[in-house]
Amino acid sequence: MNRRSKEALFFNIFRGCALFVVIVLVVILGYILINGVGKLSIDLFTQNPAPNSHGAMVAGGILSPIVGTLMLMAIVLIIAVPAGVFGAVFLVEYGGNNRISRAWWMIVNNLAGVPSIVWGLVGVGLLVYYLNFGLSLLAAGVTLSFVILPLIMVATKEAIEAIPPSIREASVALGATKWQTVRHHILPYSASGILTGIILSLSRAAGETAPILLTGVAVNAAIPSSLSDSVQALPYYIYLMTQTSDRSAAIPMAYAAALVLIGVIVLLNLGAIILRNRYRQKYRW
Repeated sequence: MNRRSKEALFFNIFRGCALFVVIVLVVILGYILINGVGKLSIDLFTQNPAPNSHGAMVAGGILSPIVGTLMLMAIVLIIAVPAGVFGAVFLVEYGGNNRISRAWWMIVNNLAGVPSIVWGLVGVGLLVYYLNFGLSLLAAGVTLSFVILPLIMVATKEAIEAIPPSIREASVALGATKWQTVRHHILPYSASGILTGIILSLSRAAGETAPILLTGVAVNAAIPSSLSDSVQALPYYIYLMTQTSDRSAAIPMAYAAALVLIGVIVLLNLGAIILRNRYRQKYRW
């Protein structure tokens, strides 16, 4: 087999793998769409879940799960994003390449792979019981922040390390301090990668069930009026629909909620793409 034949063979193999992935995704999304589109209505987005004649929470809509998911994302955005970005900037720019810094990054990388159910147990022990947060919106939001904090730090580190050393060297050569270099050069040039990592991490947090299942959700929770109230969320609502006895009514609601959750995640990813392209056009290397 000559070189051209080998290239054609591997090209066809890779193209086949890519086509297979696309087909699988289309089939999954199509299946969810077919089973859930019939439940999409104004009432779905304007009413809270309510029990039907059999006592199952399959009537009404999913307003409180949608609002609860957005409130959880807001808490994660406030806690995890600043801590993750500034923590990574400090370790990369000020921590140096010593044993302590390498040990910290080894810990962060390992924490990024910890299953979410483990973080849920940490949230139960530390927040719900030890700090007396109770099963609340705050406990669930902080636990989700634990889940994605290492992911944001890793994404920020990779974005910063992708910047050419010449940018730092030019800034220092012009007399800029370390902080001025970080503020006016490192952060702007790495912003597209950092924002992409943040949005993807938030997308993961939006779909997590185990951490909030243990720390803050309730079956009949309304829209929280304070951080100490229990909360509903779309992933937990989907889980509930698969566990109810009235499956004929619950499963279509589960698929409808899944469609809404996918829509939220798609919007987050579209936002990441728009922000990334904007910063790439503004700050070219």
